[in-house]
Amino acid sequence: MLNTILPILIFTALALAAIGAVRRVNLWRQGRPSRVNLFKGLAALPRRYLVDLHHVVARDKLISNTHVATAGGFVAAAMLMILVHGLGFANPLLGGLLLLASASMFVGSLFVARRRINPPTRLSKGPWMRLPKSLMAFSVGVFLITLPTVGLLPEGLLEGSGSWFLVVALVGLVAWGLGEMFFGMTWGGPMKHAFAGALHLAFHRRPERFSTKKGGGGRSTGLKALNLEDEAAPLGVEKPADFTWNQLLGFDACVQCGRCEAACPALAAGQPLNPKKLIQDMVVGMAGGSDAQYAGTPYPGKPVGEHRGTPHGPIVAPAALPEGASLVDAETLWSCTTCRACVEECPMMIEHVDAIVDMRRHLTLERGKTPNKGAEVLDNLIATDNPGGFDPGSRLNWAADLNLPLMADLKQVDVLLWLGDGSFDMRNQRTLRALVKVLRAAEVDFAVLGDEERDSGDVARRLGDEATFQSLAKRNIATLSKYRFQQIVTCDPHSFHVLGNEYGELGGVYEVRHHSTFIAELYDAGRLTFSPWKGGNVTYHDPCYLGRYNGEYEAPRNVLKALGIEVKEMERSGYRSRCCGGGGGAPITDIPGERRIPDMRMNDVKESGAELVAVGCPQCTAMLEGVVDTSAEVRDIAELAADALVERPAAEASGASRQPAATTTAEEVIV
Repeated sequence: MLNTILPILIFTALALAAIGAVRRVNLWRQGRPSRVNLFKGLAALPRRYLVDLHHVVARDKLISNTHVATAGGFVAAAMLMILVHGLGFANPLLGGLLLLASASMFVGSLFVARRRINPPTRLSKGPWMRLPKSLMAFSVGVFLITLPTVGLLPEGLLEGSGSWFLVVALVGLVAWGLGEMFFGMTWGGPMKHAFAGALHLAFHRRPERFSTKKGGGGRSTGLKALNLEDEAAPLGVEKPADFTWNQLLGFDACVQCGRCEAACPALAAGQPLNPKKLIQDMVVGMAGGSDAQYAGTPYPGKPVGEHRGTPHGPIVAPAALPEGASLVDAETLWSCTTCRACVEECPMMIEHVDAIVDMRRHLTLERGKTPNKGAEVLDNLIATDNPGGFDPGSRLNWAADLNLPLMADLKQVDVLLWLGDGSFDMRNQRTLRALVKVLRAAEVDFAVLGDEERDSGDVARRLGDEATFQSLAKRNIATLSKYRFQQIVTCDPHSFHVLGNEYGELGGVYEVRHHSTFIAELYDAGRLTFSPWKGGNVTYHDPCYLGRYNGEYEAPRNVLKALGIEVKEMERSGYRSRCCGGGGGAPITDIPGERRIPDMRMNDVKESGAELVAVGCPQCTAMLEGVVDTSAEVRDIAELAADALVERPAAEASGASRQPAATTTAEEVIV
């Protein structure tokens, strides 16, 4: 009896799953075209899943082992079940492997159940609470029906006339498991991520994120450029169908683990943003409906069930539309600091920040709806090439006594020092003066662009004004093409990121160094000597655009170590560093919350016991120094290095100056 029922059950579940898969694919195909290499993506899937994905999951060893046991057991058990009980290839070897796989899955499901007893707030509840029971039903059901196959139960035990109750119980157990694992995987449910997630990894919008090196760790963080010359292309994303199809696929892959929300500084500050909820809202918009079924943490101050959307309806409704016609509110998008903490923590490698900037582009370019001081800053960038609206000719006023060499005079140098718009800020001018002092102490051959330098375009791009960004970038690229240099050095991680990672798509390819990296290289080359640190306890704040965006965590700490400083690390440091609140134009859009992000960060400093926080970003300096009632001093790494400089004998300095500060050859110079 059971041998007859099981194949029917299995292949019915597979057929329904296939129908659901077609339906799911059609939902994704509502998005705009995006080229992918079908076979290359599928071939890369095992490595991306087993290496890159687990590189993130393995940060929590218990969850990692649970996932290996549960997911690995399920995949093996599902394939073997089809062979043994679906196609009738029953033999002790396959049966024994099926028992092991289902037992592994059951052990993993016990840990899933334990985690769901008192789940952390970041985990979605609702349908997810039944997941442990469904996992157990599948694994136990498959285990029991396989026992006769390996001779651990008599073959005729389930065939007698009095065994109908046992057969019905087993069939019910297996049907429950198949319903959740196969049917629910493609029709929607807690296991949806298993289907969508696999395809998302295969056809990811950023395949360059996946490393071929041992341990994974690929990095791709530059925003994708809009083709402004294509009049048919949308300027940003107005509706869910304006996303590319593989972006929609990525949203659908969300496992609702909540790692992103736990890392989000805006949510912690009580601003109306939760990256997990935002991704689920995009899924709602893709399929059509309301957010009433969402079972996780809502946006602060915004009840669940009041928003709805459709694939071809606006994500942020114009004011003319009735209340409730919006999928998300504009202030949700403007709350993001673009710190990429959500992206860094996401095990499914979903690109939250890309999606937010895509939606901002529509609000800025099509509707002109950049909040608070956003419009003023963008107007300043257009009129004066800097966000503050300062006279472009005053960019070097702070350095009148320094006699800085100009690229226009020298034409060719080893290092181009990119000043950034911090050159208009009195506080950051101290950092720049300190950096110049360090470069001259190491006898670095450098020059600045002076009045020829324009804003890098970072703020314009994060505020969604792609047109102004590209205008600034192309003009900077044209200026840089007139000169020869080996590398660009800057103390601004935002300029560092844009010049190094986002100008390339527009034709400007350069080797760019953050000043902490360059100072560390100069010290290692013997071109700098420091006196030992005699101050108090020091901690270091990792700038988002240096750390998470560019993977540079060690160089600043190496400089501090060279100064004789033993860093007292904050609880949230390195790739889990808390944002200062200064990125993504957040200080400009200024969305209110329950508290300020920099206040939270300075509280982290206080808890570390440090009397001084070392930074490597002018925006971080401004945000952290803006915190009132704090006893910790904020100083840039360049300032600490300049204060500790020891003058070397002239002969020694002359000898060291003949050594290049970088490995780039003349042939590699960008012209």
